[in-house]
Amino acid sequence: MSTRSDRGAVVVADLHRSYGAVRAVRGVSFTVRHGEIFALLGPNGAGKSTTLEILEGFRARDGGRVEVLGLDPGDRAVGRELRERVGLMLQDVAVEPYLTVRETVARDAGYYRAPRDVDEVIALVGLAGLERRRVRSLSGGQKRRLDLALSLVGDPRLLFLDEPTTGFDPTARRAAWRLVRSLRDAGTTVVLTTHYMEEAQALADRVAVLAEGRIVAEGAPSELGGRAAAPTRIGFALPAGCSPADLPLAAAHGVVADEDGLVTVRTDEPTGTLHRLTAWALGRGVTLDRLAVERPSLEEVYLGLTDGAAAAPERSVR
Repeated sequence: MSTRSDRGAVVVADLHRSYGAVRAVRGVSFTVRHGEIFALLGPNGAGKSTTLEILEGFRARDGGRVEVLGLDPGDRAVGRELRERVGLMLQDVAVEPYLTVRETVARDAGYYRAPRDVDEVIALVGLAGLERRRVRSLSGGQKRRLDLALSLVGDPRLLFLDEPTTGFDPTARRAAWRLVRSLRDAGTTVVLTTHYMEEAQALADRVAVLAEGRIVAEGAPSELGGRAAAPTRIGFALPAGCSPADLPLAAAHGVVADEDGLVTVRTDEPTGTLHRLTAWALGRGVTLDRLAVERPSLEEVYLGLTDGAAAAPERSVR
């Protein structure tokens, strides 16, 4: 017999929320499967923060249905149960500056019936060796790692990560990505928001893009907005003494050469097109410098989906 939570870790159906005359969320629907990383993307004012705050139980909805681990986050009677099962990493976390790292994590561990080991969590987020350092003396990136530790110490089944790697250097960011993937692989469901499209590409199993309070696209990052079927771009520097007319390409290919001599070719047959180009270059004894082969990036698709979207005011209550 199926339970409500069998439908998904998070179920949102026809969600609505307005602020006066402003409709911040307009009929949003999506499902987050158990054990996946789901990224909710959108520009500022798209309704992303309002949607998350409704899921987290911080804000009431005007209409629609919401389930988080089979519970209604708007039902105060299940608030304690939900807090035991959900971890939150918010953009701004109020932490006592004069406590040490270990004291801070241990204090939050005391709020849960069955928390994770404090020292294990500190090591997981890369703060081992800093246990006795006071919060006020941590760098911005180290404070974000502490925020991540606080979201994990309750051993949540569902984890909300709001801009989790802001302030991280590239090495720390990739370490955080590895941690998030390991949590997913161990069965934790993750709902992620980020303005780093590289982060969404690296982590998310699926993404949904919000614009003007509506979902405008949803799917795997590699397929979003028809990305998988989009023409491939082949770029290279035109060899000295050659013109675009010398290239062994049919007129049907989209060939564009800019004033710096960089050629871009758009093709639906990248393997054959690249073979003809490299064979031509070898035959002429020239090099295709700056050679690159790529499909439209997730960032390009995202910008195309959200371009011109008007921002609606959102005020965080978290």
